[in-house]
Amino acid sequence: LSSPMLTTSTTAPLGRLVQRGPAQHSSLGRSTRSGGPQAHVAVPAAISQETYLPLGHVATADIATGSLGTLLAAVLAASAAFWVWFLTRKPRDTQARCLAFASGAAQPQQHNVMLAASAQIVETELSTTSRCPPGGCPDPGEEREIRPGVFEGCWMWQGHRIRYQRAGEDGPAILLVHGFGANADHFRNNIDELAETGKVWAIDLLGYGYSDKPIPDKINPNTVYNFENWGQQLRDFITEIVQQKTFVITNSVGGVAGMQAAIDGPELVAGVVLMDVSLRMLHETKQSPLARPLVTQFQRLLRTTNAGKYFFDNLATPETLRSVLQQAYSDPDAVTDELIECLLSPGMTPGAVAVFLDFISYSTGPLPEDQLPQLKCPVRIIWGEEDPWELVEWGRDFQKFDCVEDFISLPGVGHCPMDEAPELVNPLLQEFVLKHQERSTELEQRVAADAAVAP
Repeated sequence: LSSPMLTTSTTAPLGRLVQRGPAQHSSLGRSTRSGGPQAHVAVPAAISQETYLPLGHVATADIATGSLGTLLAAVLAASAAFWVWFLTRKPRDTQARCLAFASGAAQPQQHNVMLAASAQIVETELSTTSRCPPGGCPDPGEEREIRPGVFEGCWMWQGHRIRYQRAGEDGPAILLVHGFGANADHFRNNIDELAETGKVWAIDLLGYGYSDKPIPDKINPNTVYNFENWGQQLRDFITEIVQQKTFVITNSVGGVAGMQAAIDGPELVAGVVLMDVSLRMLHETKQSPLARPLVTQFQRLLRTTNAGKYFFDNLATPETLRSVLQQAYSDPDAVTDELIECLLSPGMTPGAVAVFLDFISYSTGPLPEDQLPQLKCPVRIIWGEEDPWELVEWGRDFQKFDCVEDFISLPGVGHCPMDEAPELVNPLLQEFVLKHQERSTELEQRVAADAAVAP
């Protein structure tokens, strides 16, 4: 997810598949850069036709829309309107009481005392690390079967517990990387079917799902939760757990982390699939000069005062999450109670609030348009045409990069195609993996043959 909804997950058996017919997905837009042998995967008739899309345009730097940008713009406007209304409707002599209440104080004269106490509490929290709750994931090095053929395990990384799921016994390696506020369970409709093609892992990034959530520095944000660290986490997971070259399949901000892993460790990544990759519209380079200081101050306010926890608590409800997801998903029926539980439960674990507030303050770091020119592996881009956060016409501009071999748009699908339309997405993922696995095998065989006949 790109929407700043909470970290979340569940370990209960899950397996709903959304059924869509050709009437809903009568065509699938596909723009292909290069040909190559076709993998032997049955693609549903509803998406077998190819149409070639013109290059679109990318958003200009001062557009204040998109995933996190839209939310923070709305919050800024709503907050400003609320406080103007709230303070102006009160008598002047009670405004201090109102401001004290907003910071957690009970009486105006206690304002400074309460601020100091609040700061002390936050400083105490910064010295701790939130651990997986009991039952959230197995002990390090152990695995348990959560449904037939799918196992859940815990991997220790830099002293932190990282939850993962795996399925499949042989074949090419596939690593599934979720978006902001999501976790490995967001791929519950994909991992079983992909296991028919190869060995599959889905991972909870540090700070999400049932992985540990070290408390970040509220004054110097994004020193823990950033794409360089997550890219390192993915590379180390491939090296230590997967132990072979891997296809990295991603959604939303997971795409930025996945590309960073491929840039920093090209020998580890066989290919990348980006599904509605986050365009990071809250990035400082995409904010107008006028908005930039306002956004920065609002981010700091959320991180360093009780306003952030209040904000989070109001978002962390089934009703609010359902409303947000029904915007992100084109089909409101795809937003089930199962999905809400999957995405909400770990958001209630210790540390989730701090991770949430740290990430919505992340306005620096890599951008996908800067990462794509650096990739040495093939890239397939899949995009839901009804994505309200990352508009498809912006994504189409990525076709211009040499590493992007095709861009496939999915009519009637929103921001999370793998969950909303797995019957369309899974064959596309299998086709990409098998095609490039065959090419890799052929290349290895040619190299071996050349070496055998060399003098």
